[in-house]
Amino acid sequence: MADGRAPERAIAGTVITSAHDPALRIELPATAQYVGAARWDLYGMADCELHVFVDADARKSVQRLYWVQFEAYLPTRPELHHTYDSPQHTTLGGLDFYVDTWAQARDAKTEAGGDGEHVRTLIRGKGYTRPADMMVVRLVHLLDADKRKELMLIYAEDLAPTGFTAADLNEGGKAHAQWAAIQAGLVERARGAVVIAPK
Repeated sequence: MADGRAPERAIAGTVITSAHDPALRIELPATAQYVGAARWDLYGMADCELHVFVDADARKSVQRLYWVQFEAYLPTRPELHHTYDSPQHTTLGGLDFYVDTWAQARDAKTEAGGDGEHVRTLIRGKGYTRPADMMVVRLVHLLDADKRKELMLIYAEDLAPTGFTAADLNEGGKAHAQWAAIQAGLVERARGAVVIAPK
C-alpha cells in the first residue's frame, strides 16, 4: 500500500476481481507470481490502484511482466480527461482498448511518485530484477464518455530473445524497420495472456 489505503480489488491466485470501475474478472497465466499492489493519489490528480505479477527464471530475473491498473481522476480535478490517441485498437472481453508499444531499457527514467516507480519498487522489494531491455504493450480501456476513468493493462517481455536491444529497435536504431513485426507478435501474446470476463 503506497499511502495506507487498501486496494479495493481482490486477488485469488492469478485472478483479479474488480467490483466496480469496471466490474469484471481479469485472469492471468497460472505461471505468474503475484508481486503486490499499490494504491495512492497519483500526483494529486487520480486515485490509482495497481497490481503486479511476473514470470521469472530461477535467478528471479523477470521474463514477463503483467501490470494491471485501475485509475480515476479525483472529483477535485473536474477539468482532467484522458487523451489517448493511438490509432491501433484491440478488443478484450468485449471491451475496446487503445494499443501502444515500445522497447525500453532498464535504466530508462521514471517520474518520481509515478506508477512506473511504484511498479519498480514492488519488483525490487520481492527480490526480482528486470532484464536489461524489455518490449512493452500498453492496453487502455476508457470506462466513461468523459474519459475520466481507465483500466490499463501493461504486458512486457524480456527483449533479449529477439537478439536486439531497445536502442536497436527504437526510432533511429539499426533495426527499427523490424519493430513493426516484433510488436505485432507482442500484442498477440498479450492478448493471449490476459482473459477478461464479466464479474
